[in-house]
This record gives sequence, structure tokens and C-alpha cells, in this order.
Amino acid sequence: METNGKQATARRGALDVEQHGIDFIPPEHRFGKPYRLLTLWFAGNVQITTLATGALAVVLGLNLTWAILSILIGNLIGGLYMATHSAQGPRLGVPQMIQSRAQFGMWGTSLPLLVVIIMYIGFFILSSYLGGQALSSLLHVTTNEGIVIANVIVLVGTWFGHNWIHAYNRVMAVLSLGIFLAMIVHLLGHMPTHLPTGSVSYGTVLLVISIVVSWQLTWAPYVSDYSRYLPADTSPAKTFWYTYIGSAIGGSFVMIAGALASLTAFNAMSSDAPAYLAGLFPSVQWLFLLIIAGGVVSINMENLYGASLTIFTSISPSGESSQGAKGRIIATTIMAVLATIVALNMSANFSTNLTNFIVFLLYLLIPWTAINLTDFYLIHHGRYDVSQFFRVDGRWGRVNWTSVGIFVVTLLVELPFVDSTLFEGWVAKRMGGADIAWIVGFVFAAVTYYLTARFGKKGRLAAEEIATLSASA
Repeated sequence: METNGKQATARRGALDVEQHGIDFIPPEHRFGKPYRLLTLWFAGNVQITTLATGALAVVLGLNLTWAILSILIGNLIGGLYMATHSAQGPRLGVPQMIQSRAQFGMWGTSLPLLVVIIMYIGFFILSSYLGGQALSSLLHVTTNEGIVIANVIVLVGTWFGHNWIHAYNRVMAVLSLGIFLAMIVHLLGHMPTHLPTGSVSYGTVLLVISIVVSWQLTWAPYVSDYSRYLPADTSPAKTFWYTYIGSAIGGSFVMIAGALASLTAFNAMSSDAPAYLAGLFPSVQWLFLLIIAGGVVSINMENLYGASLTIFTSISPSGESSQGAKGRIIATTIMAVLATIVALNMSANFSTNLTNFIVFLLYLLIPWTAINLTDFYLIHHGRYDVSQFFRVDGRWGRVNWTSVGIFVVTLLVELPFVDSTLFEGWVAKRMGGADIAWIVGFVFAAVTYYLTARFGKKGRLAAEEIATLSASA
């Protein structure tokens, strides 16, 4: 036990290179307290991409009152999904998407994995653009050169892995809180005398709520990646609440700042948000730009780190090839190079790109999160034989066609309720542009999966597994 204790201590240093990948984290390598999740998810939300998301509430036509209400409602609802996933990490000790093998099968999970990989790379690209703008103003280089510099820093951070990301975010949580508080105070003191008070359609309100819910939901596929090192006996309630407060409150705080900024200077926000916001404080403009760029590094380390785990979940059934730093370095380097190439050629129409991307992800992630949460909390009650996650011909098989079918059918069920610039469903059109596809999709996928799993072969296998685990405890 002495050796194990020393191993656990050695894993706690921020600069100790992480040796685990998608494999199970054994008890002797578990450490930490759940309050670490508060600063991690607060820092992940308190940054410039979140602010740009909040600005969309005004861009889409809401007045300040409805923008704030929609932002609060969306974050408080969306945060429930991601925080509930976070509580799975200490219990199972594996990354978030590995758990999907229990619902979709070893290879069937490729469908949600593809969606998640697109999500990681998409957010990496969007955040890179804002980070490039911040470094462009700070270092007096082009935006493209700023993108490259920011992404190199991100890449090096992911090479160190889990502990470095936690440590870095603890610092960024404090620094980012300081500058965004200063921004809000300044913006409130310079609000226009006459704010827009025109009529607001409930369709626009629901669209903004959907965008904000989606922002929180996009954390769900990798939230357990950062709680899986906590000891198995960590309180699920504490894991949930520290995650929820950090993410939902942090997201609300910065999105409201984005709405305020968009009201005071819409054109400046649209063209170069980092330069405009830092320019509010001329004497310390360099400091604000540095922290804004640092916030982009924070979120993009999580995006790139999570993408590497998801890639290995797709190609490595046993998880052996993901262990050690070598696999992570190779995977993150390849993805960072490809994403940077796309970011360098991204359209300048940032607001439209961001809106379409976030809402698109919502439609795709809802069936996955409904199936995953239903299976964990209502079918297995949190009890899994973790070794089965790494067996190609294990208990859950290669492909669970029922789950794959529910996923695909849910996407079709959502279509009539979709409202986006790319497609408007007939129900959404009749409802004045209201987008409730995510509500309909979640209910349909959760209920359908529960019924088919509870009264089918899946339910019997889950009952046997739980009984076996209870007998051996």
C-alpha cells in the first residue's frame, strides 16, 4: 500500500505527464476532492466563446430583459444534463464516452462518437478564431498568426494531460472572474439611454434557450473525463453540485456580459470582440487581451484532450494503445494541425457559424445523453462491470441495434420541431419559429430506450450484472 500511496501522490503534480488514457483508473491512482470541479468548469465557461454565445441573444432580436431570462433558464436547465453526467466519473473511473459502449455496443458507439468528435473539432476551430483575434491585438500580428500561436500553446498543454488542465483552470478561474466582473461593471455604466423594447416572439425566446441549453449540453460528452480520477466513494451529490455551480453559474454570468456588450457596441462585437472588450480598459488593455487569450487556451485544451480520448475510444477496444503520453501526443498533434488549417480558412461570419453549429449539436447530442443517462440511472443504477467496457465480445456485444435505431429515429422525430437558418420544420413554423426539438427528442429517446431496455434482453443482462456485482461486494 505504501507504493500505491506514492504512485497516487506522484500523479498529483501539475507537470507530471499523465500516463492513463481511456483505461480504468485504479483506486491507488485516484485522488482529489470534488471542489476541484468548481474551478475547472467555471474557467471553462468564463471565457470569450461563452460571451459570444450570450451576445447571440441580442443578435437574434431579444431585448435585455428577455435575453437575461433566456440565458438563465437555458443554463440552469442545460447544466442539469452535464452535471448529472459528471457524477458518473468517480463511480466508474473511465472517460465519459467509454460508458456509451454499455448502451450502443463496442462498435455501435461509433455513431455518437462521430458526433462528439465533430463537436470537439468544431468548438476548437471557433474558439481558435477568437483566441487568434486576442493575440493579434496583443502581439501586433495577424489573426492567422495569432491562431497558430494560441493553438501551439493549447497543444503543449494537452501533452501534459489531466493534472495540468485542472491546475491551469484553477488559475484561469480567478483571472477570468476578475476581468469579466470589470467588464460587466463598465458595460452597466455605459448602457444606452434608450434600450430596445420592441415585441419579442416566444419563438425567438425558445430558440435562444435552445442555444444556451446546447452550450451546456456540449460539455456532457467529456465531463466525466475530469471527474474519473476522484476516489470511487466521492459523494455523487458533491460531484454534481460543484460541477453544476461552476458551469451553469459561470455560463450565465459571462453570457449576460455578452448580451450587455452586444447592446452597447454591436458592430464592434461582431468584428473583433476581444479587441473591443479589452479596449474598454486602455491602461491595462494588454492584461485583458492576455487573459482572454488564456481563457481560449483553457477551453481548447479541454476540447483537444477530450477529442483524443474519443478517438482512442473509437479505435482501441482494450484501451492499451491510449496509455502513456505517446498516444496522446500523436493524436492531439494530428487533430490540432487539421483543426488549425480549417480555422485559418474560416469565414468571417462568426455569429452565424456559431449559431448554426451550436443548435446543430443540440439535435445530435440529445438522443445520446437521453440514452446514456437513462441506462446509468434507471437501468443499471450506476452498477457496471467496468471490465466489460473493454471486451469486444463482452456482455453488451458489438452493436446494440436497438440503441442505434433509437438514436436515428430520435433525429427524425426532432426534425418537425427544428428551427434554424438551414432548416425549419413544419411544427416550428406553425409555432412562430419556436424550437423545442431538444425537449421532444430527449423525452422520446429516454422513454423509448427505457421501455425497450427494461423489458427486453438489455434489462435482463443489467439485472444479472447488478446481482453479480452485489454478491461479490
